[in-house]
Amino acid sequence: MSKLVTIFGGSGFVGRHIARRMAKAGWRVRVAVRNPNLAMHVKPYGAVGQVEPVFCNIRDDGSVRDVLAGADAVVNCVGILVESGRNGFEAVQAEGPGRIARLAAEAGISRMVQLSAIGADAGSPSAYARSKAAGEAAVLAALPGAMVLRPSVIFGPGDSFFNRFAAMAQFGPVLPITGAGTRFQPVYVDDVAAAAELYLLDGAGGGIYELGGPEVKTFRALMQDMLGVIRKRRWVLALPQPAAQTMAWSFDMLQKLSGGLLVNRMLTRDQLKSLARDNVVAPDARGFADLGISPAAMGAVLPGYLWRFRPDGQYAVLKDAARNLRT
Repeated sequence: MSKLVTIFGGSGFVGRHIARRMAKAGWRVRVAVRNPNLAMHVKPYGAVGQVEPVFCNIRDDGSVRDVLAGADAVVNCVGILVESGRNGFEAVQAEGPGRIARLAAEAGISRMVQLSAIGADAGSPSAYARSKAAGEAAVLAALPGAMVLRPSVIFGPGDSFFNRFAAMAQFGPVLPITGAGTRFQPVYVDDVAAAAELYLLDGAGGGIYELGGPEVKTFRALMQDMLGVIRKRRWVLALPQPAAQTMAWSFDMLQKLSGGLLVNRMLTRDQLKSLARDNVVAPDARGFADLGISPAAMGAVLPGYLWRFRPDGQYAVLKDAARNLRT
């Protein structure tokens, strides 16, 4: 019988790419999510019955234990950018990974991939970064041979980075950002999935790997690149820190006063703390080179999914070609 991998958050942005790769490698894939009915898009990744969404709540031991039953390996892609209700950073990104790793060890599973983030630091002023570091530590304590992946900002079809700002650029002549000088090293989502697959198929050792693409650019430069791809002229406005702090505080208070009904997905005070630090691979960190993977450049990928934000959408290239024929 083929091997089985349980992927927590396997229907999400990164998780579904790992699920697709593992299905193509011949593994059975169990996609553990809070709502299996919303994860049916993963089923066509393999043959009938090869990829199955199942219910799981990573805050509950029994739920996690059930979806680990019979698995040969485990991947955890569950993460949040904003706290909401019981889904806080500590519960989801610190306790959750620790619970998965502990129960995996009890079940005799030795191989686990934990998706973390560059900037994970127990001493960070950001609660997000501290919880990521706590999750890493808990995983490695239970499963010393686990692989921890720390990507920079991840891009690809369906991302919440370039797609978000490209959508914002559709309205008005100004694109406001905060942390304009912060440096990022964007990484293609399928390259992150390839790193996880390599480890799961016994092609790489465990430990911490920091993953970044071939380009390091400031936040402002990334927005200018994105605007070039979607063919929009916008003024990239760097918000002064006091203004950004006031906005973040206001959005956070609105979420609090609404009792969590309105979730702050715009800008939080914790995100401002994260933006104060560069998000690039450390010089002494292990990364793609150690895995034998050549990461894709943004220019080779962004036009393939940001075209829908162009004034002429999918017809922009055809119009260019017609214009060249006339000249």
